[in-house]
Amino acid sequence: MGAGTENVPPFIGAQLSHLLSHSRLTLKIDQLWSSDKYNSGLIDRFTLLIPYCLDFIKWDIIFDAESPNVAPDVIFGPEDEHFHPFHMSPPSVEPNNNNNNSSLLSDWNYKDPKCLLNFIQFLRDQYVLYQAKRVGEVDDDRLKFEISTIVSREGLEMHMCSFVDKSEEVKFAVPLLDMNINKMVSGCPWRQSQKIYLQVVYPVGRKYMSAPSAPRLKLVSSSELKALYSIDDVKLPPWLNGMCLAEYLPNLEEYLEKQVLEAVSLIDVRRQFIEALADELGRPVEADPVFCRKATFLSASGVLTFLVHFVIPTQFPKQQPVIMLQSSQVLFAPFF
Repeated sequence: MGAGTENVPPFIGAQLSHLLSHSRLTLKIDQLWSSDKYNSGLIDRFTLLIPYCLDFIKWDIIFDAESPNVAPDVIFGPEDEHFHPFHMSPPSVEPNNNNNNSSLLSDWNYKDPKCLLNFIQFLRDQYVLYQAKRVGEVDDDRLKFEISTIVSREGLEMHMCSFVDKSEEVKFAVPLLDMNINKMVSGCPWRQSQKIYLQVVYPVGRKYMSAPSAPRLKLVSSSELKALYSIDDVKLPPWLNGMCLAEYLPNLEEYLEKQVLEAVSLIDVRRQFIEALADELGRPVEADPVFCRKATFLSASGVLTFLVHFVIPTQFPKQQPVIMLQSSQVLFAPFF
């Protein structure tokens, strides 16, 4: 779990380690602290950062170091004072399921390291429903229509954003591309599934506007995806007057699918380039075996022996590789 956790009781440490290593999401610990600062100093509470709608929500998880059999309390953010996860359930769930959810607390077993993971997953699933309910209650005809056209999309998340100094907004995180990018990369090192999302932000309740303005649009991807494909240079299609999200998404997804497939094919192009270099420079000292983005060769000129580092962009051969020479005496500046 990192530095500063030596005072975490073993039963909390086991729960926390299992949570961080087995969650389907990339969870983060913001801070850890103790409820007893003057005596034992045992750390029994922490702030958990949970990915939601392309941002993070902060929840304080409160254990009692002296009562391991007691389930932790959770303090949600101040903006979520009406979030009551054990008093809501989706329409498709049978009423008896609510009792099963309550057992997450009543049957808490500190010896089972999965308890905290199951608890946090349940709370987040309920939070998704809670935010969808809040957004669905907004008195905005345009938003209601947009939601009705994309609500069936798997993995869709939405968030009601309230501000002191400006109008409310609704933010959507729309997952794109029904394809498993991880399986497309041989020897894929990624633990989390790589995704591309469209972030869509709508202003709420501007009924005085004669024509609805275009929402704010932004592509967001998992950070590790950049080793294969970067969305930074993607130019989004224009949003036409009168367009809705359900009309906008197909063209965008078709374009991105072609881009991702091309990015996967370029791995072999870079691999062939490294193999061609090996014919001239000999076997590489080291090389990136998965994405073929880097390779280092040992070379010599007269009495000087040096390393030749190649950094190959994802857009190679459209973009040139960066080459750097390194000796034990001097480091040469990179050149093309």
